[in-house]
Amino acid sequence: MSPIAEELTTQIEALSGRLQLLRDEVGKVIVGQSYMVDRLLMGLIADGHILIEGIPGLAKTTAVKTVAQAIDTRFSRLQFTPDLLPADLIGTEIYRPQETDFVVKKGPIFANLVLADEINRAPAKVQSALLEAMQERQVTIGDTTHPLPDPFLVLATQNPIEQEGTYPLPEAQVDRFMLKLRVGYPDKPQEKEIMRRMAQRHRPNVEPVVTPAEIREMREVADSIYLDPKVEDYIIDVVFASREPAVHKLERLENLIEYGASPRASIYLAQVAKVQAFMTGRGYVTPQDVKTVGPDVLRHRILLSYEAEAQDLTSDDLIAEIFNTVDVP
Repeated sequence: MSPIAEELTTQIEALSGRLQLLRDEVGKVIVGQSYMVDRLLMGLIADGHILIEGIPGLAKTTAVKTVAQAIDTRFSRLQFTPDLLPADLIGTEIYRPQETDFVVKKGPIFANLVLADEINRAPAKVQSALLEAMQERQVTIGDTTHPLPDPFLVLATQNPIEQEGTYPLPEAQVDRFMLKLRVGYPDKPQEKEIMRRMAQRHRPNVEPVVTPAEIREMREVADSIYLDPKVEDYIIDVVFASREPAVHKLERLENLIEYGASPRASIYLAQVAKVQAFMTGRGYVTPQDVKTVGPDVLRHRILLSYEAEAQDLTSDDLIAEIFNTVDVP
């Protein structure tokens, strides 16, 4: 092993301990849901926003709040409603008569972890303001641009079953989310443990075990993970298979996909696969890392045709077929 590889392995091992401390602290409150918790940490390390889809009561809000408490960061929650205004999100300028000037009152977007609850209930103007924050990591109030804190992560939730009074998210905004998670019910033993913990007034205290500086260090180490050119080609093949199915022996998908994944999918697949390798304790990316994170990166970037919807197919069904067909290096 080269000296650089040895140093990287040592760094990964040291930071893996901090990551496990973080998981354990979150586990004081969150029972099960390891998939959701790991993906939240993955988004934090990969510096990408996350869209969480699940019915009410699955601890989406609690998980985000608990992660924020365990990382010693500023957390804010925004309940999106149809009457929400951009100023309610980013802040506004307030006139001071005594000083005859304006002062900026910053909104709840100025936090490290921002939970956008039921994001699809907000109108287009609010979505536009949030889009600038997500993409540029800054907001404009009046004539002044204000940078957002680092780390900055938007964790948005949406309810898949209650659609009355909702606004479909613009495709441009959906594409800005690095990951889209689908959260399901816990199993019986997990639900029994949830009932035992939560059916009482006393709740476990969550202590900060990781600092923002350590998160930034994890990001730097994850960026150094080795990505072989063959794995890079594999990522490109997977993304192009969603755009040109017939070229990749997926003729059946030709009429089922309206639009394939954008170039942002290739970027995010590479980034998140590196973080997956880091969280597994490896200094290099394998094709299995790409397969593991692929559905979360791709499911909101593949637009289905009417024919696919008529056959009751989901984007996850087509993604599975793509991964099963594209040659693995």
